[in-house]
Amino acid sequence: MVSALLTVLTLSVIQLALALHIRNTILDAAAEGARFAALADNGLADGKQRTRDLIATAIGTDYARDVSARYESILGRPAATVTVRTPLPLIGLVGVESGLEVAGHASVETLGNQVP
Repeated sequence: MVSALLTVLTLSVIQLALALHIRNTILDAAAEGARFAALADNGLADGKQRTRDLIATAIGTDYARDVSARYESILGRPAATVTVRTPLPLIGLVGVESGLEVAGHASVETLGNQVP
């Protein structure tokens, strides 16, 4: 009976670690995509594609399906925001569709007085 309890506890900790790993990887990819979109030579489509590429390389293409990007104002400054909605893994890599949503932000570079 004790070994069953320890097995369940161990598997639960491993599943939590997997979910946190996926969340942190998705968050890092969204932030990198926002930084890429905020560069003076790039746009929102570039940031979305960069985010998709990073997620697909690190975790898999199933987690890179719902990526959106937009320009907005944060604290009065123009910023690029990349948002990723992805499955939240509950049992292995299977989980709730669109159960995890993260966003990355970056201040937009401008050349002179140009604002997107």
